[in-house]
Amino acid sequence: MIRVLVVDDDPLVRSALSLMLGGQPDLVLVGEAGNGAEAVAAVERERPRVVLMDIRMPVMNGLDATRAIVELPDPPSVIVLTTFHADEHVVAAVAAGADGFLLKDTPPHEIVSAVRRVANGEAMLSPAVTRTVLDRIRSGQPQGRSSVAEQRLATLTLREREVAVCVGRGLSNAEVARELHLSVPTVKAHVSRLFDKLDSTNRVQIAMVVHDAGLV
Repeated sequence: MIRVLVVDDDPLVRSALSLMLGGQPDLVLVGEAGNGAEAVAAVERERPRVVLMDIRMPVMNGLDATRAIVELPDPPSVIVLTTFHADEHVVAAVAAGADGFLLKDTPPHEIVSAVRRVANGEAMLSPAVTRTVLDRIRSGQPQGRSSVAEQRLATLTLREREVAVCVGRGLSNAEVARELHLSVPTVKAHVSRLFDKLDSTNRVQIAMVVHDAGLV
């Protein structure tokens, strides 16, 4: 069972997400939180595997909460939920360690799928905002980011570089395995090495490096 925590300051949104997730046979809702401070406490208490995190909340916003959560021992995966395509807080949250982001109007079945994917160690990027967010991250970096990214990628083997490019394209582990004719466990092993070599905490950050290098 995948343990899920829902974080949003709107009780109606929390209720809707809870009903949606609670009806799935492989998901269990372990708690709700109305702000970031409550979210951090709930993560420490309930040990969820996935957190659905709103951004704009009182007391502690979702950005600060995400930063605090990813620094905990054995942290859960965090999916950021937002209303806006170009929310600067989403960009910062992904860079801080969130495993993906979705718009709040994402169809329910896609939100459920996202929870399952990040629980399996994958990233979940809403196609409608992926390009906007990556462009904003890149535009906010100093000139020379391409050469810096290439230097980081230079530490990879040819196969690791191929896997990194696939991750940058948003492919799942199963999709990478099919494209590169590898087993899924082998892909997972390569992705784990990418985390270490690229000093990344999630697949989104790997994608950022690949995009900065101009490989996608």
